[in-house]
Amino acid sequence: MRLGVMFDRDLPPEELIPFARALDETAVDDLWVVEDLGWTGGVSAAATALAVTSRLRVGIGITPAPLRNPMLLAMEIGNLARMHPGRLAAGIGHGVQEWMRQVGAAVPSPLALLEETITAVRALLRGETVTLHGKAVHLDGVSLVHPPAVPPPVLAGVKGPRSLALSGRVAQGTIVPEGVGPAQLPGIAERIAGGDDHELGVFTFLHIGEEADRLAHPVVRDQAAYLGVSPHDVVMAAGTPEQAAEQVRSMWAAGAGTVVVRPLGRDPLPHVHALLSAL
Repeated sequence: MRLGVMFDRDLPPEELIPFARALDETAVDDLWVVEDLGWTGGVSAAATALAVTSRLRVGIGITPAPLRNPMLLAMEIGNLARMHPGRLAAGIGHGVQEWMRQVGAAVPSPLALLEETITAVRALLRGETVTLHGKAVHLDGVSLVHPPAVPPPVLAGVKGPRSLALSGRVAQGTIVPEGVGPAQLPGIAERIAGGDDHELGVFTFLHIGEEADRLAHPVVRDQAAYLGVSPHDVVMAAGTPEQAAEQVRSMWAAGAGTVVVRPLGRDPLPHVHALLSAL
């Protein structure tokens, strides 16, 4: 069971360096960085976090397949994996479709693109020469000159039933979004059907404090709209430190191999330390 912490996209990028160094001194296993349209680039953020830490696994959550040619993505991931062996996890997803349309990157079949991208990236990271002429991806005899000795895990950031099944077929793990709770995880794992070595990661908001404060937070309200639920139904690690810790434990017990907490607010580290003390 792993515990990760997300560096929130709304924090100034320059604060990633002290944040990563502080987490490296704790019992946290992972630091996850974000790639959302207009905020920050996930690969550059991961490279920075890896360079200033010595222990943490750094997760990229999540590169949108429509914005990344699979050859370039494999080159970037392979480079980081060579320089920081065993300390990288790469998440790839569909991208938010509205955002993809805004930048002219929408595709006719997001499912085909994601499956072909993950298949190609994993093969390239294994050092294979790849020729693939699929519905969305076209590669002709390409390979990495410097493939990593140990390829990092590639996870799919998805939520729909067909996407979950896709992840089980081609990815080494699945990342499900903030708001999903332990009651839903067994059904999600069943749809993935990825086997015992398939990593199930869950993002979840973290807030130590009053319920009204977290329910009114714009990020929580946006996520509720994305999931099509009420803010009250967005499951999170919240309340007292003990209540937050119990929610994390319940997710592990329900099948999550990795729980990644996303602290709400401008000062995230006190929330993280309070959770760790209770765990």
